[in-house]
Amino acid sequence: MKLWDLFKIFLRFGFLAWGGPVAQINMIREELVEKRKWIENDKFKRVLAIYQALPGPEAHELCVYFGMTQRGRIGAIVAGLGFMLPGFLLMVLLSWLYVSFGNGMLIWFAGVVPAVAALIVRATHRIAGHVLHGTSLICAAVISVILTLLNAHFALVFLVCVLWQILWTKNYRKSAILLATISIIIFALSFFGQQNLAVQASDGHAPHGLFIEGLKAGLLSFGGAYTVIPFLKESMIGVYSGITNQSFYDGIALSSVIPAPLVIFGTFLGFIANGFWGAFLMTTGIFLPAFSFTLFGHKHLEKLLENSALHLALDAIAAAVVGILAVTALDIFLHSVLLVSLESILIFSAALTALFLLKKKWTIPVVVILSGLIGFLF
Repeated sequence: MKLWDLFKIFLRFGFLAWGGPVAQINMIREELVEKRKWIENDKFKRVLAIYQALPGPEAHELCVYFGMTQRGRIGAIVAGLGFMLPGFLLMVLLSWLYVSFGNGMLIWFAGVVPAVAALIVRATHRIAGHVLHGTSLICAAVISVILTLLNAHFALVFLVCVLWQILWTKNYRKSAILLATISIIIFALSFFGQQNLAVQASDGHAPHGLFIEGLKAGLLSFGGAYTVIPFLKESMIGVYSGITNQSFYDGIALSSVIPAPLVIFGTFLGFIANGFWGAFLMTTGIFLPAFSFTLFGHKHLEKLLENSALHLALDAIAAAVVGILAVTALDIFLHSVLLVSLESILIFSAALTALFLLKKKWTIPVVVILSGLIGFLF
C-alpha cells in the first residue's frame, strides 16, 4: 500500500473520531478487521488488550500498530500522524479563537464547568468499573484516595499501591495492611505538621517544561484520558501564565466537542501557555509514548505483559489513578459546582443524568454544548 493511501485512511479516522475511545476503537475494528481483513479478529483482541494495559490513547496506539503492519516504522508514523492531525489542528484553531476572543467567548462557558465536572464524575465511575476488580484493587484505590487527600506525591502513591498489591496477592496480607497503615500515618503526620509554604517552580514558563507536561500526560493516562486531569491540574494551573481553573476546564470542554482523543486538551493548555510552539511541544509529549511503544517495542510487549509481576504493578497503578481521579472529581464538584450557585448544581445534575442514561457517541459533545447554552441563558 502506498504511504499516501495509508495516510488518507487514518486521516479519515481522525475526522470521524467522535464519541470517545470505545467508538473510535469500534470504528477502526469495523474498517480494518472486518472490512479490509488486515488481521484476524482474535489477534485484534490480543493487540487491544496489550494497549489497554499501557498508558496512552488506545485508538491512536492501534492506528500506529496497523501502520506498522502495513509499511513498517514509516507506516506507523504516517498512520499515527494521520489520526491525530485533525484533532490537533481543530484544537489549535479553537485555542486561537479562545485567546483572541476570550472575553466574548467566556459567557458561553458559564455552564461548561458544571458539565465538565459531570464528565469527570462519570468517567471516574466508568474507569473504576473497568479497573477495580477484586478486594485488593478496591483497597488500593481507597489507600490512594486517603494518601492523595494527605497531599502525598503521586509517585509515592503509586509505590505504596504497587507494594500493597504485590504483598496482598502473595498472601502477605498482614504485611500489606501494616504497610498501608504506616504509610497513612506518616503522610498524616506530614500533612498536619507541614507549614504553609508557597513553592514557585523555577522553570514553570520554560518551553521544555511544556514538553515534560505533555510527556507526563502521555505516560500517566491509565484507563483513559480523564486520568491525566489531576496531574496536569496540579502542575499547570497557576504555574503557567493564563492557565486558570476556568481555562483548564474550558480546555477539557473544547476537547469534548471535536473529533479527537480527549487527551488533546493538553494541546489547548500548551497554546494558552506559549502559543503555537507551546501547543506543539505539549502535543509531541502527549503522543510520543503512543508512537514509541509500537515503533521500538511492540514485538516485545506481548512477552513482557505475560509477566505476572508486571500485571500486578500495572493493575495497582491503574487503581491508584482511579483514587487520585476520584479526589479530583470531588474537589471540582465542591469548588466549581456545589459552592458556586444553584444554577451550577442544576446544570451538573442534568448533565450527569444524561451521561449515565444516554450511550450514543454524540452524547458528550451534545451535553457540553447544551450546558454551555443553558449557562448562557442563566
